[in-house]
Amino acid sequence: MSEQPSRPVALVTGAATGVGRAAAVRFAENGIDVVINYSRSEAEARETLAMAQAAGVRGLLAKCDVSDDAGVRKMIAEIEQTFGRLDILVNNAGTTFFVEHKNLKELTEDKWDRILAVNLKGAFFVTRACVPLLKKSPQAAVVNVSSVAGVRGWGSSIAYCASKGGLNTMTKSLANALAPEIRVNAVCPGPIDTRWLRKWMTEERIESIVSEYPIPRAALPEDIADTICYLAIGTTLTTGQLLVVDGGRTI
Repeated sequence: MSEQPSRPVALVTGAATGVGRAAAVRFAENGIDVVINYSRSEAEARETLAMAQAAGVRGLLAKCDVSDDAGVRKMIAEIEQTFGRLDILVNNAGTTFFVEHKNLKELTEDKWDRILAVNLKGAFFVTRACVPLLKKSPQAAVVNVSSVAGVRGWGSSIAYCASKGGLNTMTKSLANALAPEIRVNAVCPGPIDTRWLRKWMTEERIESIVSEYPIPRAALPEDIADTICYLAIGTTLTTGQLLVVDGGRTI
């Protein structure tokens, strides 16, 4: 194990692009060393790493599918060996399939299994593996990246909504189970203007969805990164909370 550095360390899952990248870079800009987890997008993950290191912090690439418990444990062991500590965990890795809610037949078992494996079980596997290191931190925090889909039941698919609803409940359960050493909160974004969303929706479709919101625009990854950083390092008494960031959609 390397000598323990003075800077805190954050692990961001699914950090190759989008919200994960924005959060990792924001942590780096705040002087926090970052672990960039990814499952497939190595080139983009390396770009995120370079952006973080440009802020003057240490970084580590960690390839791992969060639904693989053994792989998760191996990743956390590597973090301990490299940094000797972990202070912040952001469970951002997620997946979905766009299935019309009325089309029950198309929401097949394999789609259910993949969504629940990544969005719900994966967040639990990573959190569980991180607990021993997090408990050594004086201000440990877990931030789950959930969705308003888990609050309203409207989203890309019924399975996705269910996975995020489960993540919201698990956030509260873990906040109780891990207190007082580790705070656990979740951010629940509305639509986020990312490459991933634009893979499924045209700009016109996105604009039509958000046009009636009190703040009529989709979130940017940086908007959600602001909230992640607040829950991770901007508060010390907040735990078990679901912070909705959706331009007022759920008012």
